[in-house]
Amino acid sequence: MRQKIHYLNYHILIPYLLLVVFGIIMVYSSSSDILLVNGFKPATYGIRQAIYALVAFFGFGVPIFALKIDVFKSRKFVVWFFMISCALLAFLVVMKIFKGSSAAVNGAVGWINLGFINLQPLEVAKFALVIYLAYVLDRRDGKLVKGQIVQNLSHPAILSAVMMCLVIVEPDFGGTAILFMIVLVMFSVSGVPTSIALRWLLGIIVIVAAVVVLIIIWNPKFLQESYQFQRLMSFLHPFELEKKGGAQLVNSYYAIHNGGLVGVGLGNSMQKRGYLPEPYTDFILSIAAEEIGTLGAIAILGLLFYLMWSIMEVGLYATSQFNALVCFGVTTILFTETIFNVGAVLGLLPITGVTLPFISYGGSSMIVLTSCVALVLNISANEKIKKHMEESVA
Repeated sequence: MRQKIHYLNYHILIPYLLLVVFGIIMVYSSSSDILLVNGFKPATYGIRQAIYALVAFFGFGVPIFALKIDVFKSRKFVVWFFMISCALLAFLVVMKIFKGSSAAVNGAVGWINLGFINLQPLEVAKFALVIYLAYVLDRRDGKLVKGQIVQNLSHPAILSAVMMCLVIVEPDFGGTAILFMIVLVMFSVSGVPTSIALRWLLGIIVIVAAVVVLIIIWNPKFLQESYQFQRLMSFLHPFELEKKGGAQLVNSYYAIHNGGLVGVGLGNSMQKRGYLPEPYTDFILSIAAEEIGTLGAIAILGLLFYLMWSIMEVGLYATSQFNALVCFGVTTILFTETIFNVGAVLGLLPITGVTLPFISYGGSSMIVLTSCVALVLNISANEKIKKHMEESVA
C-alpha cells in the first residue's frame, strides 16, 4: 500500500477530488430551497452527498486501491460479482411483476430501498460488466481473428444481453444504452478487426434510428400513456408539451439562458425554486450553468473530460490486456453518462434520467464511480511499479 501511494496518478486523483467537492457544493445549492419549502433542513442532501463521498472514498476506494490486481482477475471474484449484479437486477424485475407501478420511481423500478441508502443495481452492473468483459476478453487475447470472432464472443455477448434485458424491463433505456456502449467499446478494442467493428456500429445506428422513426410515426395509443414515451415526445416538442412532461427541458433552457456566460452567483438560481423538477439529480448541470455561467459549466465538463483522458491514457500504455480493457471500460461509463446527461440538458437527446458523474446527487453512483477510479489508480500504480522495476534491472 505504501509503495503504491508513491506511484499515485495525480492526473486522475486530483480531478476526481475536485469534481466530488464541487458536486457536494452543487447538490447543496440546488436542493436547499426545495428542502426548506418542504420543512426540511436545507443542508440535508448536501450532507448526505458528503457522507456518500466519504463512504465511497474510505469504504470502497481505499480498499480497492490497496488490493492486488490479481484479486479482480480471479475467476471466482469475476463470476460472483457478475452473478450478484444480475441477481439484484432480477430482484427489480420481480418487484415490477408483483408490485407494479407502486414500486416505480419516475416510471422505472430501478431502486432497492435499504433504509440508509436506495441501492441502484444498474450502477453495480456497469462495474461488474466492465470487470467481467475485461476478464473474458483478456483470456481470448489473440483468438479474435477472422473466422473465430463469433465463436469467441458469443458467450460474453449472450450474458451481456441478459444483463441488458433485465435493465430494459425496468424500463431503463438510458441504462441499457450505457451497458450496450460498454460492450461495443470493449469488444472493439479487444482485438476485433476495425472494419468489422465499424460495420457493427453502423448497423446498430441504422437499426436504432429506424426504430425511433417508426415509433414517432406510429405513435401507438398503448405507448402514449407511458412515462418513457412521454419523455420522448417532450424531447421532440418540449414547449408544446410543457405541462405533460416537457417542464424539465423547458426550465433547463430558462436556467441556461438566465446564467449567461458568468452566472447569477452560487445559490442564486431561480429555476431551482420549484420550477425545474428535482434540480439536484440529472438536471444539476442546468442549475450549475445558471449559477456559475456557461463558462463554469464548460470548466466542469472540461475537468470530466480531462479525467477521462487520463484514465484512457493509462489504458493506452498498459502492458496487460486486462488492465487496458478495464481503463477503456471505465472511460466508456464516464463518457456515455456525460454525453447522455449533457445531451438531455441541452435538448439534443431524449431525457433518460442519466446523471452527471460525481456531480449529481446519488449514493450508488458515487460509490461505484469511486470504485472504478480506485481500480484505475491501482492499475496505474502497478504499471508504474512494474516499469520502475524493469528499468532498475536494465
